[in-house]
Amino acid sequence: MTEAWSAFAIVAGGAALAGFVQGLSGFAFAMIALSVWAWALPPQAAAPLAVFGALVGQLSSFISLRGGYDFSRILPLILGGVIGVPIGVFALHNINVAHFKLAIGILLTIYGLFGLLMSDEPRVHGGGRWLDAFVGLIGGALGGLGGMSGSVPAIWTQLRGWKRDLRRATMQAYNIAMHVLTLTVYSRAGVLDASSWRMFATVGVAMLIPTIVGAQLYGRFSERAFQRLILALLALSGLAMIYGAARSL
Repeated sequence: MTEAWSAFAIVAGGAALAGFVQGLSGFAFAMIALSVWAWALPPQAAAPLAVFGALVGQLSSFISLRGGYDFSRILPLILGGVIGVPIGVFALHNINVAHFKLAIGILLTIYGLFGLLMSDEPRVHGGGRWLDAFVGLIGGALGGLGGMSGSVPAIWTQLRGWKRDLRRATMQAYNIAMHVLTLTVYSRAGVLDASSWRMFATVGVAMLIPTIVGAQLYGRFSERAFQRLILALLALSGLAMIYGAARSL
């Protein structure tokens, strides 16, 4: 009974913290939540919770957006992600997840710290929509692996030099599409069971208010402050993933 309550507290606490961060930034629920849930749950149990929580967070903060959508830029990311999600779901059950998280954690940490320390950020103007779609594919694979679809597209939209509102709207639309698709694939693949649905309820209740509070605070950030917030979250998420991966190795 004590272990059950401990697991419940870890799941609820991780959901609340990750919900606030996602409401504020528009992504990062899975990375924050998984860094907490790794203490109590195996990857195959934590991944569906991360995807579900990320979807609830995106839908909860959706009302805070008043515009910024440019579907000519969003659509290539989503189309690439549709290909990537099944790859990630397959990988969840067929690769060493700790090694994969370690590699992604190192990448996120280096990029976040590099961006925070640089005065002039690099920009990528070439590649067109095909390169955007490839980035969407990578994000979709990460989404299928554990709800982390927003990390690589968040980096990419910054490298593209897109404005704050466009970046957040893009992440919102892209992540909602990826999370719905991932949960659908999980369901078809038999990943979800009765205990998954019970934990979904715990995550949804714990994160709802923190997500709305975070979304309300979003408007108080300037373009530069928002950009630095995203970089800091990427670096912290990377460090958390490195720590979680190192614990399980």
